[in-house]
Amino acid sequence: MNLIWTVLTLLLLSVSVYAQEPDLNNEPETEPDAEEIPVEGGEDLGPVIEDQNEQPDQPGGGGPLDAGGFNGTYDVVEPSVEPSPDPEITNIETDTNYTNSDDIISTNPKWTLQKLGRSGNYVTFYGPDYDPMTSNIAPQTSDQRGFSGTPYTITEARLAQIRRLFMYPYYDRGGNADNEGDYQKEIQSSTPQVHKNLNFQLPFFGFRFNYTRVSLNGYLEFSDPPPNFEYPLVFPVKDWPKRNDPSFIGIFFSKCRVGNLRDADIDRRAPGVYFRMERDLRTRQDQMGVEIRERLTWDIREGVIGSETFRPKHAIIVTWKNVSFNGGFANALYQTNTFQLVLATDEVYTYAMFNYLNIDWTSHTEAGGDTRKGEGGVSAYVGFNAGNGTRSYEYKPYSQESVIRDLTATGFANGFKGRHLFRIDENILLGSCNKDIDGANLPLMFAPESGNMLGGTVVNITGPCFNPDDQVKCKFDVADIITGYVVDRNRAICVQPPLMVEGYVRLEIAIGPGTYKWKGQYYVESPSTAAQKIYFKDTRVHERSPSEIRITWEKQNLTTNENANIRMSLWGYRETTIRPTFVYITDIADNIQNTGEYTIVNTYTTTQQTVEITPVVWSRPIPIGWYFQFQWENMYGRNWPKYLCDDWLRTDRYLKNFAHELPQCPCTVQQALADKGKYMPDFDCDKDSNPQCYYNNQALHCVKTGSPTLEGSEQQCCYDKNGYLMLSYDQQWGSSPRRCHDIGKMPYNEATKVPTLSQWFNDVVPRYLCCLWQEEQAVGCETLRFERRPTQDCVAYQAPGIAGVYGDPHFITFDDVEYTFNGKGEFVLVKSNTRTDNLEVQGRFEQMDDNAYGEVRATQLTSIVARGNSSTIVEVRRRPLDARWRYRLDVVANGRRIFFDRPSLKFQHFPGVTVYTPTYILNQSEVIMMFDNGAGVEVLDNQGYMTARVFLPWTFINKTVGLFGNWSFNQEDDFTLPDGQRVSIVSNINDMERVYNDFGSHWMIDDVLDPLKGRAMFFREFGRTSATYNNKTFRPQFLMTPEEIIPANRSQQIDRTYQICSTRMYECYYDYAMTLNRDLAHFTQNYKATIYSLKETTRTKVVSCGVLETPRFGRKSTFLFIPGTKVTFECNQEFVLVGDHRRTCQADGQQEYSSRQAAITWGIILAVLIPLILVIAYIAYKVYKRFLSAEDDSDWHYDDTVKRKSVGNLNMSPNSEFSDDEDFPRSPVSSDKSDTGSGILKKRRSYDKSYRTHEPLKGLPETEFEDKPWDPNANEYEPETKPLKTDTSPASPTSPTSPTASVLYSVPFSQKPDLVKVDNDRKQYNSEDYAVPLKKSPKERFSSQSSIITDV
Repeated sequence: MNLIWTVLTLLLLSVSVYAQEPDLNNEPETEPDAEEIPVEGGEDLGPVIEDQNEQPDQPGGGGPLDAGGFNGTYDVVEPSVEPSPDPEITNIETDTNYTNSDDIISTNPKWTLQKLGRSGNYVTFYGPDYDPMTSNIAPQTSDQRGFSGTPYTITEARLAQIRRLFMYPYYDRGGNADNEGDYQKEIQSSTPQVHKNLNFQLPFFGFRFNYTRVSLNGYLEFSDPPPNFEYPLVFPVKDWPKRNDPSFIGIFFSKCRVGNLRDADIDRRAPGVYFRMERDLRTRQDQMGVEIRERLTWDIREGVIGSETFRPKHAIIVTWKNVSFNGGFANALYQTNTFQLVLATDEVYTYAMFNYLNIDWTSHTEAGGDTRKGEGGVSAYVGFNAGNGTRSYEYKPYSQESVIRDLTATGFANGFKGRHLFRIDENILLGSCNKDIDGANLPLMFAPESGNMLGGTVVNITGPCFNPDDQVKCKFDVADIITGYVVDRNRAICVQPPLMVEGYVRLEIAIGPGTYKWKGQYYVESPSTAAQKIYFKDTRVHERSPSEIRITWEKQNLTTNENANIRMSLWGYRETTIRPTFVYITDIADNIQNTGEYTIVNTYTTTQQTVEITPVVWSRPIPIGWYFQFQWENMYGRNWPKYLCDDWLRTDRYLKNFAHELPQCPCTVQQALADKGKYMPDFDCDKDSNPQCYYNNQALHCVKTGSPTLEGSEQQCCYDKNGYLMLSYDQQWGSSPRRCHDIGKMPYNEATKVPTLSQWFNDVVPRYLCCLWQEEQAVGCETLRFERRPTQDCVAYQAPGIAGVYGDPHFITFDDVEYTFNGKGEFVLVKSNTRTDNLEVQGRFEQMDDNAYGEVRATQLTSIVARGNSSTIVEVRRRPLDARWRYRLDVVANGRRIFFDRPSLKFQHFPGVTVYTPTYILNQSEVIMMFDNGAGVEVLDNQGYMTARVFLPWTFINKTVGLFGNWSFNQEDDFTLPDGQRVSIVSNINDMERVYNDFGSHWMIDDVLDPLKGRAMFFREFGRTSATYNNKTFRPQFLMTPEEIIPANRSQQIDRTYQICSTRMYECYYDYAMTLNRDLAHFTQNYKATIYSLKETTRTKVVSCGVLETPRFGRKSTFLFIPGTKVTFECNQEFVLVGDHRRTCQADGQQEYSSRQAAITWGIILAVLIPLILVIAYIAYKVYKRFLSAEDDSDWHYDDTVKRKSVGNLNMSPNSEFSDDEDFPRSPVSSDKSDTGSGILKKRRSYDKSYRTHEPLKGLPETEFEDKPWDPNANEYEPETKPLKTDTSPASPTSPTSPTASVLYSVPFSQKPDLVKVDNDRKQYNSEDYAVPLKKSPKERFSSQSSIITDV
């Protein structure tokens, strides 16, 4: 049990439905309003009317069913006009409403009187049985302007009754002075459309409109169509802007005309188009307003997944009744279609309902249809077009296909055949199933689109049409297959399993034995970034021994059944092997009521059981000292945190060091904020979103690396109120590197690589054990701060290089070269193709909009795309002007649009790149891309004018080309062409034409790979190519001054230019003179100033004196480390300071000692150095004496008369000269070292340190030896060598060689020596004259030695 902390270090709190099947009607909110605070609750799907008290501004509407007080009748609306004395009955209402199967819901007579008043206007008297949902007479229009009567309350029975109606109400009587209801008599074949002001905002396909035009031709349009169409219809119009590209909602887009009633038609309302608006539904109290609101609310909530919190504010009902096709014969007027479009919006989300009651014809004659029945040819278009050449959605397989007739028999929304639902505000999302489509990769709609990595998220699925007995199989990433539940024909659910992964993963669906052909991308949130659904009232959960812990949760996030009991469980995480495990610990509470709050009393239980993960909500990671404190106290004593801390320290020392791979922290917070390629905000301490900073108390802001290192580690840098780096050597709240990154690392299912949990296990839990639950100056805490997780100094920090583009457009390179280049098309901004630092950044530039005087011959940045190494390609686009009401920029990754409008999706990770928007940005106007090689790209938008900045680490120096130049600290090579040639840079603003012709235009790219420039990486849609944007013939305006651009007769605008451009930037002058747009001029000045401000920040030298540790059991007067700082040290009580009491940081970054400390220091140095010097001198003297003694006694056992020429030459280097003295004495035994040809002394065999001699030993009898030559160079011992060459004659006798040479040259030389020349009588060595080792056994080799061995 000594490693119990490794098993139970991380605990998470879960709340799940107790002893029930998963709640099929429960679904978390998927995409909250970007302009409002997201609401976590309210996910119930059943038709339970909301409590009236929840919306005080809606008395009588949207509240719960008021069963009490309802008497079964409806309130009578009294007429506001005085009746005439002789009322004339003009209409007797009959209640008639049809389903798509032509079943009559009701045919009871509803007496409603109408009369023609004295003013000539019709007055309607509503009887007590009037039903606005089934009547053909419109309710009073005054109800929408205010209501003074009794507020209307709807019951469950009434709501169920009206929801059984297929068509929404439309009226041909009442409602106006002409007694025409909703009928649009202006719409005829000659005038096929009518304009309508909405007086509210209708979001549609990224745009937002406050008007529409109702067309007889089966659509609502928001912009002008082209004068004629070609069939089949293709949207968006490829020739835009030369031809109009209309924005429209097409329920049955075809040329139509008003048909005739048939004898069999039960509904006798006039053929034609009906249009009705119901506004301000949230505040309506009249019967019509309340019933339309509640009916739409529950039809949409139950029909479209992800709409569980939707509540409409406005509605539009457009009905095309008995319309025929254009171009047919007269009797073709009886071939009619009836269909209805219902729009509901809360001005953020918009939903469209298509109700197809009857389809008798499919195409008109211009599209190839016959003239009698409207069959054949190209069928009607069904779908949506955003307009202005942007996006479209065609409803396949029905649109423009013969199976369009099946629209009346498919859809199945709300259980109706013929009803099809869509969400249409940003993207077009199909809310109905589609049984008539097939393929290998069919689009799957699901909600929510993301969930906690720990699992338990209920995912609602729409796509295939389900049968009650279908077996639904869901596969999340590589996890095991999950069995789903069929809710209805349109919906199934799957509970997300635990996934040890982070980011986008595959979600695939199969039905029965079928293949997985319905596919989508599901985002897995790490536990630290997942939507928080369990809250702690205070910070007691972090304490070592809290008395109680109070938690709350949104009870509707679990189930809508208020009587359901729940279970509260405690889970843990551990890493004891290569495979981490997620461990169930115990139940904190069981079978308790789902009240939304609970108080945990500090107790410990040992109940253990296996729990299957069902729909749950999780807390953020928390420590569990409060739960295990009693057990650990019994096992390890009262100071159990010290025991567990020491155990962790021992374990961590065995792990590999990771800090050497981490980048250095910036010294100041300004530098950290400017380094957007390496550092991003830390979730736990962010000045914009989470200033609590629990783990870094007193910190102003913290940043961390955006991508893990190769080892998976993470750097953290925190800054105090002065903006300087906080060091762990100073305090426990300092910056701390982390062994594990919060986003984990592939493969995610291994220890130290699991997102969030591995970081908690290896880096966060030790802070509790060693510091937070002990004294700050405890040994374990100081070991953690000084040894295991110390802050890295900022002395070696290298700030990034920065380049940018802005305006129309102007460039600033990494080396500060400024120029203007108005190219039109797609160009290379930065390119680097080295193996480890591969980066491509490309920009698209499109022509400026016309000004008041005509065409503007200048361009602006509209899109940026980037890729680093083998990362995902990320593109950031400017949205069209009218589509910027919610999002300013579009972000495309892996070919799909991504959004950052929820806190859990603010930071999104893809292979090799992290993409995020700052937490304070709600409109997606700033996007930052961080690549794993340290490069960063920042894109901003203001009022439709973009700027882009690229941040590069120093590893990219001298490796970049493109419009941002080569970062080499030398401006002369910035204008480098793709082929490597250089063009001289410009120094005159009037020389921009040369920049355009000689430099900029050479960096244009297209869709064909160029080995020097690469290939365009932009995401293509709707058949567009690079040729759509590239225009090599475009000639911009090269004149740069306002006087040259603006005609002299507009001198007022020239003066205005100088007034607006107060900074006197030529870029501002040019931009305003060209566009006459003050916003552009303003942002040009702002963007340029910001780029230079960032450059100045990164180039500001911060002198640091480095780490100055706080003494143990003491404190420092300040934590600053900049020049001029004076630090004094003090001790705690009962401790005495040893050493100097102050330090001063000098201007050069060195620490100055006091005179007292200097004297002490020099005394210590001298006390150590003087004895050391004496010892070294003594050793040198002894070595020298021994050397001299060895020279004098070297021949004490030899006969001086013996000539040893060959032996004398034995120790000579091949490169040295031989001695001319033949009598020079040499030892016959080699020394311990020999000089080799390479000049390196090598150890040589010394034969056991024994000397060999022919002399008899003293005191022993003489022994007669056999007469043998002692010279080892005798012929008997001649080695196998090549004869030496001489200068005189090749026939010269070979010089004898000593056998010891075989030892000396036992290994051949790696290099052949130079030629050695001696006197005329000497030998001459060539490179081939080296001795070859003797191939004799050791015994034979020693037989040549003397038989007497004298040991010394």
